[in-house]
Amino acid sequence: MTSLIPGGLRTTAMGILPHTQVEPALKLALSLDIPFWPQLPHLSFYEDMYVQAAEHFPGIVLYPETNSIRFDTDKFYEGLVDLLDRWPDLDYFDLSAEYSAVYHRFLEVDLSGYPAIRGQMEGPVSFGLKILDENDKPLIFNDEVRGLLMDFLARRVQAQLVRLKAKHPGAFMFVDEPGLQFVFSSVSGYTDIMAKEDLDRFFSQIERPRGIHLCGNPDWEFLMNRDLDILSMDLFTNGEILRACTGSLKKFLERGGVLSWGIIPTWYEAVGETTVEQLSEYLEGFWDNLVEAGVDRDRLFAQSLLAPARCCLVNPDKAKTVTLAYAWLREMSFRLREKYGLD
Repeated sequence: MTSLIPGGLRTTAMGILPHTQVEPALKLALSLDIPFWPQLPHLSFYEDMYVQAAEHFPGIVLYPETNSIRFDTDKFYEGLVDLLDRWPDLDYFDLSAEYSAVYHRFLEVDLSGYPAIRGQMEGPVSFGLKILDENDKPLIFNDEVRGLLMDFLARRVQAQLVRLKAKHPGAFMFVDEPGLQFVFSSVSGYTDIMAKEDLDRFFSQIERPRGIHLCGNPDWEFLMNRDLDILSMDLFTNGEILRACTGSLKKFLERGGVLSWGIIPTWYEAVGETTVEQLSEYLEGFWDNLVEAGVDRDRLFAQSLLAPARCCLVNPDKAKTVTLAYAWLREMSFRLREKYGLD
């Protein structure tokens, strides 16, 4: 099966950057092979990924003064009719300029020279686990709301994907799902069966290419068995755990899936303790294990992207370490593509 997303050890990244200004953040995002529009939570409360996802969802109450977001059940029912009336208008579900300082600026840039471009939106499971109602109950447990939440966020992802595809035919989406690492814990109460049904419903409403990004450590086998075109993961932190998933990784690649290997750390302490050479050696060692398990090396390279390990907003030097990590990422890609004769 042919992949829908260009791999070839090109570079991309997840959405959040620590910058407080639009243009430097956009410039950094555009320095990668597959650029994205950055989310800048240090710039504005509305840049928070949960706040961005919440735009137009009935019942949401924002508190910018305390950087918090809540759900009000009475307001949900008050706003539900208006949402349903607007449902056929896909443009209504796209991200507005108020909720992103960069998205519409990104769409103004000439992106024709890139092999692909990428967008992102917070996923329904993470959103449902994070946002609490007036009784401090996560939305994911509200049976009257959860189904609409799945459909609403699918509509939002679809709206953005259509907008990005109009800009570039190679556009694709990351759905950020950090909350999936909690689904399989004994304290969640939201089971893998529920997650499977909800995510399958969610992704069935979104055109390809689409996939999931998360920096945590979920049940990887569960994710690799979803109908995704790309899976973005933090290999730097979770490499030893992922070694146990060789069989599922192999099947994911054979289905045409692309793996975005998060290999460059972005946090200050880790960057100071490693080098590009060490990181490349670690990554290639992981790939050797996949090849030994029967993965074709050419297929592996054709369906692999390189990325930072995760977003980081708390470095003492603000954006400096993240900028360095992006430089390391570009350097690693250049070295590996040259080593293995990739165009």
